[in-house]
Amino acid sequence: MNALVIFSLLAVLMLTGMPISISLGLTVLTFLFTMTQVPLESVALKLFTGIEKFEIMAIPFFILAGNFLTHGGVAKRMINFATSMVGHWYGGLGLAGVLACALFAAVSGSSPATVVAIGSILLPAMVKAGFPNRFGAGVISTSGALGILIPPSIVMVMYSVATNTSVGALFMAGVIPGLALAATLGGVTWYRAKKFDYPRQPKASWAERLRTFRESIWGLFLIVVVMGGIYSGIFTPTEAAAMSAVYAFIVAVFIYKDMGLKDVPKVLLNSANMSAMLLYIITNAVLFSFIMTNENIPQALADWMLGNGLGVITFLLAVNIILLLAGNFMEPSSIVLIFAPILFPVAVQLGIHPVHFGILMVVNMEVGMCHPPVGLNLYVASGITKMGITELTIAVWPWLLSMLVFLGIVTYWPDLSLWLPRQLGML
Repeated sequence: MNALVIFSLLAVLMLTGMPISISLGLTVLTFLFTMTQVPLESVALKLFTGIEKFEIMAIPFFILAGNFLTHGGVAKRMINFATSMVGHWYGGLGLAGVLACALFAAVSGSSPATVVAIGSILLPAMVKAGFPNRFGAGVISTSGALGILIPPSIVMVMYSVATNTSVGALFMAGVIPGLALAATLGGVTWYRAKKFDYPRQPKASWAERLRTFRESIWGLFLIVVVMGGIYSGIFTPTEAAAMSAVYAFIVAVFIYKDMGLKDVPKVLLNSANMSAMLLYIITNAVLFSFIMTNENIPQALADWMLGNGLGVITFLLAVNIILLLAGNFMEPSSIVLIFAPILFPVAVQLGIHPVHFGILMVVNMEVGMCHPPVGLNLYVASGITKMGITELTIAVWPWLLSMLVFLGIVTYWPDLSLWLPRQLGML
C-alpha cells in the first residue's frame, strides 16, 4: 500500500512537468512527514552518509573531461580517422559515424555529448555527400547511445553508487557488449546503405590512414590512460576520472590548441552546472532509497515473486518492460537511481550477478535514449538536424529494432557481460 502511495505521488508530481530531482525530494519529504515515524535526525544522517562515497567524485571529473574533449577538436580528428578506415564501404560516412561515436564514447562517458560532438560535424558532411538527412540522423542518434555503455560511463558510476557494485568491474563488463552493439549498429548501417545504394567515399591510402591516426592519437590515448590505469591497479576509477580531466585539459589547450585558456572558465562553469544537477538528483535518490528500504518494499517484492514461483526469466523480462516504459518519461540517471534500489535486491535474491544486472540496466537506458517521447538523444539530434521528433522516430526505427534484439541477447546471455571481468580476475 505504501509503495502505491509513494509511486502515485511521484508520478503525479512528474506529470506536472516538475524536474525529476524536485519531484523525488517532495515525494520523500511528504511521505516522511505524513506517513512515517522516522526521526528527522536519522534522515539527515542517512542523507550525509549516502552521498559520502568516493565513487561519486568520479562524476564531475568525467563530465569535465567530456566537456574539454567536446570543445577541444578531438571529435573532428576521430571522425577523420574513422572515415579513412571505413569510408570506402557502403554507407562509409555512416559507418565512420558509428566508429567515431564508439571511440568518442570511450573518452567522454556521455551519450548527449557524443551525439553533439560527432553529429554536429558529421551530419552536415553526410548531407553534402548525398546521404538522406534521415539516414544520418538515425545513425548518430542511436550510435551516440554507446556513450553510456562503452566505459568510462557516468551511468555505470550512478549504478555503482546505488548498489555498491564495483565500478572497475562494471567498466570492464561494458567493453564486449559495447563493441558488440557498435558492430550491430554498423551492420544495420551497412545493410541499409547497400540496399539503397548510398554514396561511398574514395578509398584512403595507408599514408592517409596513418596521418589521421597520428592526429587523433592524443584523444585515443585517453582510453589507454583510463582503462589501463584501472586494470593495472595504478589508480581507482575515481582517480582515473580525475586523471582523464587533467589529461583532456592538456590535450585540448596545449597539444591540439583548439581551445584557449580564456575558454576554460566557461567549460568549468558548464561542467559545474551539470555536476550540481546530477548530484542533486543523487541526494534525493538516496533519501528515496532510504524510504524504500525502511518500508521493506524491495523485500516484499522479492517475497511476492518467489512466493508466486516467478523465476529469473520472468523477472528479467519484467525488468526490461519496466525500464523501457520508464525510458518514455525519464532520463537515464534518474531511472538508475530510482529503480536500482528496488530491483537490485530482488535480482540478488534470484541469483542474478550484480554486474550483469548493471549492464542490463545500462542497455535499457541506451534504448530509452533513442525512443520517444523524451529520448534524450532524439532531442539533441533534433537540435542539430532541425528535424521534428516524429520524423526522427521514423528515422531511427531500423537501428532501434536492432538495439531491442541486442537487449534480449544481453538479458539472457550473462557471459557476454561477465566473461572479460572474470578473465581479469575482477569478479
